[in-house]
Amino acid sequence: MRASPCVRASAHPHARASSRTVRASSTPTSSTRTGPPPPSVVILPGLGNASDDYIHLVDALARRGHATSVASVKRIDWLRNAAGAATPAYWRGCLRPRPTVDWYLAACEEATRDAKRTNPTADVVLVAHSAGGWLARVFIDEYASEESVKAIGGLVTLGSPMKPTPRDAPGVVDQTRGILTHVHERCRSAEALRDEANIEVTCVAGTYARGTSAVTTVGDVGGFVAGFGYKQVCGRADVDGDGITPVETALMDGATHIVLDGVYHTPLGADDANGRSWYGSESVLAAWADVALGPARANI
Repeated sequence: MRASPCVRASAHPHARASSRTVRASSTPTSSTRTGPPPPSVVILPGLGNASDDYIHLVDALARRGHATSVASVKRIDWLRNAAGAATPAYWRGCLRPRPTVDWYLAACEEATRDAKRTNPTADVVLVAHSAGGWLARVFIDEYASEESVKAIGGLVTLGSPMKPTPRDAPGVVDQTRGILTHVHERCRSAEALRDEANIEVTCVAGTYARGTSAVTTVGDVGGFVAGFGYKQVCGRADVDGDGITPVETALMDGATHIVLDGVYHTPLGADDANGRSWYGSESVLAAWADVALGPARANI
């Protein structure tokens, strides 16, 4: 799959839209279709998320024919990142991801190896949520074994910040303390991952909330809150995003881009029945999975 122009899709509910690997209902429904096996999926949790947050996504992907697992992450594990604040690099704003996030990268390695061992003829696709997107790039280029890199056929990012915070933007504090700049400068581009490692990159963004830089009516409060967060990521408040990550930051240059209208950032607080669908909701899944993983193969 070569990088393509940005695809926009509706996410309306009625549209098709330890170091152990955690598995939940991950056995795909059998299919009679011949040809190469559907890729195995390894979900990489976002910042503050735990593996259990993705159980429904695991089930949905299994129904589409994908053996699916989640890198083992507990919510409390993220407190390990506080070690980075004890380094001079943190306060200078030039923090590097390693060794602070090595605990996370080890979980990625274990999950990738297990997925390939379980389905040796299938490619592994990393489906990375939020910060899992840039963590996946660090994993591929700075930590993963040669065996794991060869096993990976794709990287799908869901609402992931893939571009660094603009330097010297007024009123902006780089919340990654330089890590995204390091990833942008040191990790391979989408084109290089495709050409050098045969890893196709697909970036998925959502437009749940439009940010605003000022409050003029009561109805502007939500947009102002979202806009303040967007500004810390991309340097501007008046942009579209999923409530956390601006669209423009979530789209890695050279990757396949998919922008989903009305899609929320996280499974925490998502409510499909009341119009607050996230990237992994049943009503949204097909809109990006058909492109990045191929059509559903279950019951075919």
